[in-house]
Amino acid sequence: MGYTKRQFIEEAYGEIGMASYVFDLDVDVLQRALRRLDSMMAEWNGRGIRLGYPLPASPDDSDLDEPAQVPDWANEAIILNLAVRLAPGHGKTVSPQTLFAAKNAKDGVMARSAMPSEVQLAGLPRGAGAKSHDAPFLPSPTAPLTAGPDSELEFL
Repeated sequence: MGYTKRQFIEEAYGEIGMASYVFDLDVDVLQRALRRLDSMMAEWNGRGIRLGYPLPASPDDSDLDEPAQVPDWANEAIILNLAVRLAPGHGKTVSPQTLFAAKNAKDGVMARSAMPSEVQLAGLPRGAGAKSHDAPFLPSPTAPLTAGPDSELEFL
């Protein structure tokens, strides 16, 4: 079972020295942190880092106790990067070690979730054995299939 959104937030506050056993995290603070978590994950989603995090339709639709549904290997990156984003709002400075670890963890997530885009070759000569007298070059590329999380794909 993975982390809930609340657990990510509590771990991030623990990273900046505001753990719930020392400071009382009231509902307003948790809701602000939840909006920051949702916006960070939406930004990552827009950059192509799609981890399965359930993005809400509006900030009011998000639930603290909802499972985050992200792979375990991404937990550290989410916690540390959320801590980096939350710290300035509380007058905290993040340690250089946390900044370094956050960057390394995010780079690891990016490397693991990066998918190179497919490229169709066109205008290049065909290889040996594939030449014909009427088509010595590769054909023009076909239109790519574009279907993202916001579009529909119909099968006929």
